[in-house]
Amino acid sequence: MSARRDVWITGVGLVSAVGEGLDQHWDKLMAGGTPPYDEKTFAPYITFPVVPLNLDTQIPKKGDQRQMEAWQRIGVYAAGLALTDAGIAGKPEILDKADMIVAAGGGERDVAVDSAILTDVRKTEKRDAFVNERLMSDLRPTLFLAQLPNLLAGNISLVHGVVGSSRTFMGEEASGVDALRVAHSRIAAGQSELSLVGGAYNGTRWDLVLLFRLGTPLLEAPFRPVWDRGPEGALTLAAMGAFVVIESREHAQKRGAKPIARLASVQSSRNLRKSGESEKTLRAEFDAVASSVKKDAAVVISGASGAEPATSEEKKVLAGTGLPVRATATHIGNGMEAQFLANIALGCQAVRKGTLFPPSGSGDTGNAPAKGISQALVTSVGHWRGEGLALIERVD
Repeated sequence: MSARRDVWITGVGLVSAVGEGLDQHWDKLMAGGTPPYDEKTFAPYITFPVVPLNLDTQIPKKGDQRQMEAWQRIGVYAAGLALTDAGIAGKPEILDKADMIVAAGGGERDVAVDSAILTDVRKTEKRDAFVNERLMSDLRPTLFLAQLPNLLAGNISLVHGVVGSSRTFMGEEASGVDALRVAHSRIAAGQSELSLVGGAYNGTRWDLVLLFRLGTPLLEAPFRPVWDRGPEGALTLAAMGAFVVIESREHAQKRGAKPIARLASVQSSRNLRKSGESEKTLRAEFDAVASSVKKDAAVVISGASGAEPATSEEKKVLAGTGLPVRATATHIGNGMEAQFLANIALGCQAVRKGTLFPPSGSGDTGNAPAKGISQALVTSVGHWRGEGLALIERVD
């Protein structure tokens, strides 16, 4: 059996409420201050809207822009940033063979129809039959067809010319973890040379605010960091897009590409979310990479969402590592499918810069190692299920 190959991250594209691109994100995170949340649009709930984007720079055709919903425009834009950063945008000799794995949920609902149904359903006794009848008669068939999650991958192919193999994963935060895990495994095993991996999400919509509020607490003013939202916890839904280009070291060197970081390992797990299960699963993932971690040069970029009990259990595990910790959702909110990839992007920047942004909240602990950062452990503990961990390393 041949040895597993090194996998490099050679391009990153990130857009969120904080900004566009890694440098802008890092500058604002390092400056500290109040996170860029919105407490008015979806009052009383706090959300994180994406910064205004000049779509023409990454989606030049107005017709392409019009046929996409906001979440797809965000994703296609972030994918373009990653391809540009990797130096392969507009190069069909590479893009023709580039693979792609996208983490995406369903699309945007017709809020007007939903609102009318919710109003009228109170007046009927046979609610199930009423809802089924109204959904079949009021919803446009094209609306559903336009929201299929694999259309994000399709639009990336059409706009940016990425036409190798394509996969789409669904499943909130866990889908982003598995998208990167599968892409990493294929490249490491020699089954792929280069892959575009990422996700997009638009949580600044009334339909999602309603959907999540029915089963999950959402944060209301005053704003609090993810670690300090009380025993019931709370999410802050966000809009964001995050993509990375990963490739084998040999492929990158052959085309003269410089690595942003080495993607050493990606762990992915699931459990039933009974008391203590997230703690047990995440601890096992840390144990799996423990022998590779340099205690005096590593930090944790946490994907804690603020939901409970997952956040408290992750906090307990991270405290036991003895490593400096920073949770990014305090600053960018929770972008579900895109969340893990966004944290991978910020982990790359921590490794590249060798430093760490200021703490915020009781779970953000420690300072950057005195000798600088050469490793970042990126976590993902989903608000409902799914645990993930990646190890990123500086390439000297």
